[in-house]
Amino acid sequence: MSSSTIVTPSREPITSGVQYHRVLAGEKRRIGRGVLAIVLLVGGLFTAIQLAYLLAVWVEGLLGSEQGAYSPLTLGAGLAATALLTPWSMLIQRWLYGVPGPSLHSVVSRFRFDLFGRALIAIVPLFVIAIGITEYLDPRPTVSWSHADIVGLFVVVVLLVPLQSAGEEYGLRGLVFRIAGSWVHGRWTSLILGTIVSSAIFAVIHVAADPWWNVFYLVFSITASFMTWRTGGVEYAVVMHAVYNVLTFTYWFIVNADLADRFDRSASTVTAPLIVPSALAMIAIAVMVWIRTRRTGPAKTPATSSEVPEVTLKS
Repeated sequence: MSSSTIVTPSREPITSGVQYHRVLAGEKRRIGRGVLAIVLLVGGLFTAIQLAYLLAVWVEGLLGSEQGAYSPLTLGAGLAATALLTPWSMLIQRWLYGVPGPSLHSVVSRFRFDLFGRALIAIVPLFVIAIGITEYLDPRPTVSWSHADIVGLFVVVVLLVPLQSAGEEYGLRGLVFRIAGSWVHGRWTSLILGTIVSSAIFAVIHVAADPWWNVFYLVFSITASFMTWRTGGVEYAVVMHAVYNVLTFTYWFIVNADLADRFDRSASTVTAPLIVPSALAMIAIAVMVWIRTRRTGPAKTPATSSEVPEVTLKS
């Protein structure tokens, strides 16, 4: 690890020449601090979701339209609460580690919209095909949706699902990936431990009783962590998460899906068409990222504040 540093304005210095998941690493492992940070992250998430849900139910009661957990208002409240993980993760990192929040974006401490655009171009077609195969091969129960529900849910999904997806990625592939990666000194053991811990917590917060759902979450987490490591930022992981979720909801709108059935994560609810096409698409995305970064290797923090590490991800 290089001893030189870059200094961000009015913040603690960030060590230069390190990979994304090693930014919080130092001479001390600070395991207790890391556990506290993870507890604050997950506890904050569930607290925000519960409060948002209660508020939404209260508002629906005032409006005289109690529609349950999947009405536009209650669904939107949960999505908005999860989106708060982005600033909450930055705040925890700044408070407990003295590292500026924007460094969670990437190794250059900013969200790289050029990578974001390339990721969209590459990922959208794959998931359109993968989720389309799932819906064709594995038809599920449908319900009659009112016009108001369809319009309301569509607006909520398009506006809030990308923010909800980003929140989970900043929390898991950002903060937790870095925290667990700082608990060991080896570069590879750091990468492996960071991936394992962030993947386990990702599965836990989705509360799936079916083991195959957890395998699916594991595939998602490993590929997202891999892309974050190789590109030196969360942009690809955010796009993959957001595109998958938005397109999934869009297909559900098209077929008038029963949302209670679609959100069911109890045992024996998984079929091969439900998880295999999308899992293969995720693996394909990760392979594409590896191919496009094989010459440069994983992006690292720059040696100076003006030097931007190369990330070869040409479309």
